[in-house]
Amino acid sequence: MADDVGARLRALRNLRGISQRELAKRCGVTHSSLSLIEQGKVSPSVSSLKKILDAIPMSVGDFFTMDLESRDQVFYSADELADVGTGDVIYKLVGANRASRALGFMIETYPPGADTGREMIAHQGEEAGVVLEGEIEITIGAETRVLGAGEAYYFDTNVPHRFRNIGPAPCRLVSCVTPARTF
Repeated sequence: MADDVGARLRALRNLRGISQRELAKRCGVTHSSLSLIEQGKVSPSVSSLKKILDAIPMSVGDFFTMDLESRDQVFYSADELADVGTGDVIYKLVGANRASRALGFMIETYPPGADTGREMIAHQGEEAGVVLEGEIEITIGAETRVLGAGEAYYFDTNVPHRFRNIGPAPCRLVSCVTPARTF
């Protein structure tokens, strides 16, 4: 039991970004006592644990029921981003392997002359993005605009839309679409 409480407390403290010394100061427990609890060498009384958790703050019930470990992959290296693009367009999807993805977050690259297709696209949801480099022509309904680095967009995706790089250099942008689409 003491090992479990200590490991959970250490994981929670690290998750909240609180040093051991800071937590000890906040809750009025000595640093050495807190260290021994986290190492599983001492089992805290319920009142001591409550005192420590009040300084975080968290209830004792939440402490024992909180899932402190992520079941899904959280961090991705550049080579782990799945390319779900078509044609010349590259869509590097973050979290493609997550079964319950609620959004699509991508790094998009459009070489000069590349586009999303001659036909406008429409689907349920919303999309937002910001241009990192280059420029992109975006048509949403009857409105067309060329966006450059630092400029952004946000629209309802049920309105027909199209992206096209009409510039001489590649365009890179980051975008987010909800709900998550299966590519």
